[in-house]
Amino acid sequence: MNPRIRIKDIAEKAGVSLGTVDRVLHNRGHVAAEVRAKVLRVVEELGYEPNIMASRLAASGRPTRISALIPNPDADPFWRQPCQGILRAAKAVEHYSVEVQIHPFDLFDPHSFSREARKLLDRHPDGVVVPALFLLEATRFLDNCHREHLPYALFNTEIARKDESFVCYIGQDSYHSDVLAGKLLNFGIETGDTVLILHLEKEVSNALHLVSKEQGFRDFFVSVPERNIRIVEQSFAEFDSAEAMEVYTARIIREIPRLSGIFVTNSRAWRLAGCMEKLRMPHIKLVGFDLIPPNVAFLHRNVVDFLINQNPTRQGFLSIINLFNHLVLKKEVERLQYLPLDIVMTENVDYYLKDRDMQEIFV
Repeated sequence: MNPRIRIKDIAEKAGVSLGTVDRVLHNRGHVAAEVRAKVLRVVEELGYEPNIMASRLAASGRPTRISALIPNPDADPFWRQPCQGILRAAKAVEHYSVEVQIHPFDLFDPHSFSREARKLLDRHPDGVVVPALFLLEATRFLDNCHREHLPYALFNTEIARKDESFVCYIGQDSYHSDVLAGKLLNFGIETGDTVLILHLEKEVSNALHLVSKEQGFRDFFVSVPERNIRIVEQSFAEFDSAEAMEVYTARIIREIPRLSGIFVTNSRAWRLAGCMEKLRMPHIKLVGFDLIPPNVAFLHRNVVDFLINQNPTRQGFLSIINLFNHLVLKKEVERLQYLPLDIVMTENVDYYLKDRDMQEIFV
């Protein structure tokens, strides 16, 4: 496609008037079949690309509006990354007359999610981007989107949706990310040891991203029965209290025999790592998710052994771009878009930090 080709160029090469070309391109008015075919042939030869922004504005009289319903990026270091991706995508599509508005909600308050969701719907956007963190509230919100024929893209948290308003999901394959966590821990433990699946979350039962977070991990160790690994699962809601976290860490060491590995199921491995470092627990292997600054700091200090990078910045970016493709370019969008799961360790972390997606996070 060549956006520099003008309608005037098409008219001259086809030997027709500007008005005829306009009628063919916009499919209006009467044009003889042979003339239409000739104009379309010239359009294809020249690689003409219409001005999408101008044509949409002429048709609708207003910009395309996309709303992003996401956790407040100041509340948790992880959410700064998808927010950066969303803002970068907003900049990339703004010249197509696309407006992106962020509606932040409290990461730990499902009622806050519902309040912001109602405000968003009252604004009548053309499309929505959302991570479906709270199972009940997210389901109600997405049902409302479907009733209002409002296209939506999901990221970070996959939820099974088959309605016509569902455009795509972008993010990790949770099951295989958990299988990967099991494989990584398997390298550092002995036969007959115990590993802990740890949810550092306020309300696990309604946290959709954690509901299915164990199965892949458990299935991996089922596949190696000769290892005879015992799996324990726990949740701890007071992770934001350093004192409570330290007491909890000391307790699991006392109470779980032969504990040699811990899998933290979200981006908060650093909360546990600080306590492990203070209590001098180098024999316990720790696997977590995501290249947020505190996780990377403990990776450098060899307290965290592996981080599984889920590309959250790219998730935010692609969620906007895919809605743009659907709403503006009218392109068919692949519904399930699983991103690669990168294994990050001390030896290769600097490579990832040099990546463009991460540069804005570590400044």
